[in-house]
This record gives sequence, C-alpha cells and structure tokens, in this order.
Amino acid sequence: MKILNKNRWKIILLDNIILLLILVIVLAMWIVKPVFMTLNNILNIFRSMSIRGVIAFGMTMVIISGQIDLSIGSIIGLSGVIVAWACKFLPAMLGIGVTASCVLGIAAVVVLSAAIGCFHGYMQHRFTMPSFIVTLATQLFLFGLAGIICGGFPISGVFPDWFIAVGFGRIGPIPIPVIILIIAFCIIMFIVNYTNIGRSIYAVGGNEEAARLSGINVLQTKIISFVAVALLSSLSGLMNSAQVLSATYSFGRGWEIDVISAVVIGGTSMGAGIGKVSGTFLGILFLGVMINGMTLLDISLYMQYVIRGILLFSSVLLSIFLPKLKQKLY
Repeated sequence: MKILNKNRWKIILLDNIILLLILVIVLAMWIVKPVFMTLNNILNIFRSMSIRGVIAFGMTMVIISGQIDLSIGSIIGLSGVIVAWACKFLPAMLGIGVTASCVLGIAAVVVLSAAIGCFHGYMQHRFTMPSFIVTLATQLFLFGLAGIICGGFPISGVFPDWFIAVGFGRIGPIPIPVIILIIAFCIIMFIVNYTNIGRSIYAVGGNEEAARLSGINVLQTKIISFVAVALLSSLSGLMNSAQVLSATYSFGRGWEIDVISAVVIGGTSMGAGIGKVSGTFLGILFLGVMINGMTLLDISLYMQYVIRGILLFSSVLLSIFLPKLKQKLY
C-alpha cells in the first residue's frame, strides 16, 4: 500500500498523459499566438475535428474488438455521391421534390452502410480472413463504385437548404457538426461502457475463443462493431458534402490515417481488448489542436504530415510500453 501511495501520482500522470500534452500545447500556443484562444478559433478546432471524430468513435469499437476497418474513406465518398446523385436526378425520374429525393438518398446510404458493415463482420468471422484484407478490398470496390456513379466529376449545387445546414448551421454559437460529434460520443460511450454489447466487444477483443466459450455471440459482436463504424462513416460523408456543397468519389480518401491516429493516440491498443471512447475523444482533440496550431504557425503541409507520422508512431510505442510501465508502479 505504501508503494502504491508513493507511485499514485505517477500512475495518474501516465493515465492522463494525453490530456496533459493538450494543456501544454494550448498554453504554449496561447502565449505564441493569442488568436489561438479566441472563441472563433476554438469553435473552428471542434468543427474541423467533428467530421473525422464521429468515425473515430466507431473505429474505437472495431479496434477494441480486435479488428480494423480501412474502407471508411470510400464509404465517406460514396455516401456523399449517392445523396448528391439522388438530389440531382430523382426529381425528374420520379417526379418528386428535392427534399424527398434527398431523404431517399440518405435512406439508401444508411441501408448500404449497414450492409457493408454486416459483410465485413460476416466475411472476417466466417472465413477467418484478416479484416485488413476484407476492408481493403471493399475500400477499392466502393471507391470505384463512387467514381462510376458521379462519372469522375463532382456533383454540386443540388442539396436542399436543410441538408446544407448540417454542415454550416449553428444552434446558438455552436456549429451543428460539433453537436453531432457530442451526440455520437455520448451514444457510443454509453454502448461501450454500460451495455452488454460493450462488454462483449472487450471480451472478444481480449480473447475471442474465451468469449465464445462464455456464451458471447462473437459474430454478432463483430458485425455490430463494423456496422457502427460504417454508419458513422456515412454520417461523416454527409456532413462533409454539406460543408463543401458538393460530392465526389475522392472525398474521404486517406482519412483512415487521421481516424486511426486519433484512436491510438487516445490510448486504444492495436493489440485489442484495451481502449476507451473518452480516450478517443482526447485523441481527436489532440489532433485538432496540433493541426490548428501548426497552421497558425505557418508550418508547411508536408512538414505537418511528417509530424503527424511521428505522432502516430510514437503513440503506438506508447500503447505498447505504457501498460508495462504502469504495471511496475503497482
């Protein structure tokens, strides 16, 4: 007990290392660039991170369960393209308004995203295929499909005003994308922390065979995780198209890196079975603060990628050695 009390503050420090880094960066940027702490810039940080952030919560579920999903970028692009295509062509084809066409497009996106998630979970489990390969194949397929639908060119100027408000609107001073981010965070955190589904995800990620022997439906658990990240990816795609007022097949390309970085930086282990949604939120905030700070400091885009690559590599190393270091302190 004396040893535990002696090391208590060290353990607390290790448990909150990302939060402390965020505070240090914020303080340093406040001193160097006072504009960093203006309300407008703070809201801009949250809005810019919200589109990728909602996906990161779903990716947390997937990684905790012991899998990975590389198709999220293509789902983002395809989702926007489907809704834009519906808004542009369905009014003439079906004789309905743009609002009804948009709703039909969104419904199609939801059904398709859920089907993609089910496909990923079933194929990985039924044939014990690495989820890396399954989702990489889907990534390429969906990327090509989106390109076929839009003909390789952006579809713009077709969305109804209420849809555009999802990307640009505000409720009071708070941007709607930020509100969506907070709602997604609360829902996924509740599922992971307080439901049988969440407990099953941790069990399957920790030891799949032991989870199966204990009566957990492993296939169902994997499917739920993949469906969650696919649905959140499609939501992100719609938010992104609403912000830029257009849709094309290349939207979301490469976003997998930012999403996985946020999850890993937030403390979720690539070894599966370890992670917290609250940690992912801090990981998203950390990336948002870093990117915004580097932009204000006029750091070149290429150097930003170098720094982000170093951060991702360092966070993976941290996820490996941090549990071992904490174990020595107990």
